[in-house]
Amino acid sequence: MHRNQYTIGVRNGAIAAAVSISLLIVMYYMGRHPLMVSPFRDFRILLFGVFIFFSLREFRDVHQEGTLYFWQGMMGSFVMVMVTATVASILLLIFCSFESAFIPSYIESATAYFKTFPKEDIDRIGKEVYERNLTQLPSTNSKQVAGLYFAQSIMIGLFVSIILSVILRKQPKPE
Repeated sequence: MHRNQYTIGVRNGAIAAAVSISLLIVMYYMGRHPLMVSPFRDFRILLFGVFIFFSLREFRDVHQEGTLYFWQGMMGSFVMVMVTATVASILLLIFCSFESAFIPSYIESATAYFKTFPKEDIDRIGKEVYERNLTQLPSTNSKQVAGLYFAQSIMIGLFVSIILSVILRKQPKPE
């Protein structure tokens, strides 16, 4: 991997992590618990899209003379996503230690959400699974929440990385 690609990914990943945790905190204080947002409406989809796009475009246009192979796009995206997920998860742990109501409000919101499940949905996922999740919810801690945030960020980032690596790839024209 090209040194500039690594530098661009780390720089943009750190900025994306700061934006990510800032949005999370703003959502929390606005009364909408950020961990209760539907995965399809998660702000990280747009966040990763913007930062991966500009990272890959900068690498391609400034350092590669307009050439970007799919594997280079995936590697650059991977670095950026890993930095973002790691730093944002650490910042989330720090935020949880300062804001003592964050985890209890998540537990309360998630419990209320689980209790609204219709019987058909409970039957579909299994009554045992539903009851186990509901009984384990009160023991949720900040490390579990940060781990979940990390895993979700990796999954979202991988999905967005594949799409943008295909869109932004450019191979040199044969002479």
